[in-house]
Amino acid sequence: MTLELAEYLLLFVASVALVGLLTPLVRKIATALDVVDRPSESHKTHKEPIPYLGGVGIIIGVVIITYGAIAINGRTSAFALANTLLIPAILLGLIGLVDDVKKLAPLPRFIAQNAVALVIAGILIATNTLGSPSGNVFLDLLITILWIVGITNSINFFDNVDGGASGTIAISSIFLFLLAFQGGQFFIAALAAVLGGATIGFLIWNHPPARIYMGDAGALFLGLLIATLLIRFDPNPIYLSASFAIPVLILAIPILDTSVAVISRLRRGISPFQGGQDHLSHRLMRAGLSKRQAVLSLWIMSLFFCLIAIAISNAPYDNERVLTVVGAFIWGLLCLLFLRTRDSK
Repeated sequence: MTLELAEYLLLFVASVALVGLLTPLVRKIATALDVVDRPSESHKTHKEPIPYLGGVGIIIGVVIITYGAIAINGRTSAFALANTLLIPAILLGLIGLVDDVKKLAPLPRFIAQNAVALVIAGILIATNTLGSPSGNVFLDLLITILWIVGITNSINFFDNVDGGASGTIAISSIFLFLLAFQGGQFFIAALAAVLGGATIGFLIWNHPPARIYMGDAGALFLGLLIATLLIRFDPNPIYLSASFAIPVLILAIPILDTSVAVISRLRRGISPFQGGQDHLSHRLMRAGLSKRQAVLSLWIMSLFFCLIAIAISNAPYDNERVLTVVGAFIWGLLCLLFLRTRDSK
């Protein structure tokens, strides 16, 4: 399967347009059904009720553009491949939708995430489509499940400020597209283009001040999809450590956000699943930044780590480890700096 650059651009623009048009429609539906996020908890940063269900628009947009493009091009093999990626993401998105409407307990969601991750890991290992296999089936299974569940929850945790998650996933998707296109991995590049366009289409309505939120439906769908695309992607550096580092760097900021929040909660003796104003965005705003400035800072940090990933992918083999260590050092330094700030108001 090969595509021209213009075809990728068309996928991207079509996704921006479709999700941009769908989002105000689902916003009206959410308002009519009273599916809104009320600022009734201490960790909320908005003051007025904000409609949920933005994730429904994202899911519908990604599904229509992906399957529509496959149907137009008549690639039946791509249809089967798309199913292995989209069906698990849709199922998890539906679980998130139930949570948005009825509020599920953490345990059923966690069980569902692990079950879906196990199925995906089995498919990837059986079809030999892991991007950077370790050579040990059990280790590959364990790493894949931990990655998918971890990233899915990380994106859900990271969706704590207007435009933070949607903008960051858009950046990550665009850089994944560049890496996949450069490496001739056309199916991953195509879906990354669709995902980047869809999140930007949603960001039109989600940037500060947000007029709609993606909810768990969108966060779980996007989290599973970007996690699966990244673990299928073959970075192809010489060193395995660099190959593992590239997907992590692409999502370095959501991972950093989750790490800081979880460490903060554990050292205070509270549940990691308990909400709180201990995320990166909250800490940046307590440091004096406005909401817009905090979100822009998160985007800039994400862009920085994505550029390191690009650099590793294109570096001479003797520089791969150096860049990997540099990226890890800067990430660790940021983690320590954020943990030294106040955990809450």
